[in-house]
Amino acid sequence: MNSLENSSYDGPLGDLVHRLTQSFTTEHSRPPQWIVAAPGRVNLIGEHIDYNDGYVLPMAIERYVAIAAAPRAEKGSRVASIRSVNLNECDQIDLDELPKPSLPPKWTGYMGGVFAGFQSRMGAEKFSQLPAMDVMFESNVPIGGGLSSSAALEVATATLLEVVSGITLGLEEKALLCQQAEHDFAGVPCGIMDQFSSVFGQQNAFMLLDCRSQQIRHVPFSSDHVSVLITNSNVKHELSGGEYAQRRAQCDSALKKIGAASWRDVTSGDLESNKSSLSEIEYSRARHVVSEIERTQKAAVAIESGQWETLGELMYASHHSLQHDYEVSCCELDLLVEIARGVGRAGGVYGSRMTGGGFGGCTVTLIESDKVVEVSEHIQKQYKKQCGIDAQLFASLPAKGAHTVSC
Repeated sequence: MNSLENSSYDGPLGDLVHRLTQSFTTEHSRPPQWIVAAPGRVNLIGEHIDYNDGYVLPMAIERYVAIAAAPRAEKGSRVASIRSVNLNECDQIDLDELPKPSLPPKWTGYMGGVFAGFQSRMGAEKFSQLPAMDVMFESNVPIGGGLSSSAALEVATATLLEVVSGITLGLEEKALLCQQAEHDFAGVPCGIMDQFSSVFGQQNAFMLLDCRSQQIRHVPFSSDHVSVLITNSNVKHELSGGEYAQRRAQCDSALKKIGAASWRDVTSGDLESNKSSLSEIEYSRARHVVSEIERTQKAAVAIESGQWETLGELMYASHHSLQHDYEVSCCELDLLVEIARGVGRAGGVYGSRMTGGGFGGCTVTLIESDKVVEVSEHIQKQYKKQCGIDAQLFASLPAKGAHTVSC
């Protein structure tokens, strides 16, 4: 591939890669040999149903984790010496004795889990041929914003190992390897959406992902008149009790009581006829899952037919369900959605909802493209006025998935 200087990268990714290349060269007195990138994602609709066999409708965003690397100049032990630019921290992974899962996880655990998974795919003998490396990464995916910064780091790491080893994984295999790293090394029982989005993302298309069959249908999104606005609340509530795992367990318990093999086999009628056998919490969680699966399918149809007002109403309904039935929203996210709703159709807003795991993070808003600046300023001003926090807003088109930038 051509060098970065001869490439056509511009915008947020081009700026990111340019900074990272300069930082790597300054620190190691030589340019990187390999540069890869993997995007974060925003989920337009279909929340907390990827681990419940549902459909999700994310897009890769124009915010990336970029990794630069080169063989180590120093002789000695086989390690990957890693610097996080964002954290201004260094660590290393011993390539001859890969890390084991530990809790609480370190940031290198996300990468170490991918190294371990890659070794199991390659075999120990081939993996032993990997060179010691100097590695540096930087991210412009908001951390803790529900935009899958961890998945982007995992997928970028797997993409780096593909380039360094010359062994290309299948796209699905790569995504599942990274999901397993999140399970084992971060202790998060996530579904497949985050890693699949980062791997399979396409420009100008949402990804309708069937989380049961793992089949993907790209839904074209190329309207010049409609944009996706992402608003980072800049709050992340630290809650005890493992809420993510707790809700997954509640869903599993409800499904077992209903007597179905999958949530995809459960209709709203089935849920109502089994309501007496469920606890109040189980019923609420189940109602979200069943209704959100239905909303996501309707949303894909609305995008394909350009029915933006219908899509907006589905987004509002999704937020209400996440707020009341699944109880994963928070006052700041609710405020951002209400500010957007207050702007309304007259002001260019079709719909808005929280996105990601919840308890903070981001909202996603569907908006007329020529109103993005005006509405962004209004949301930022009102949010600051009402809760004293500066929100960060940016619009994004569906972006390209993980790829090699330079080698």
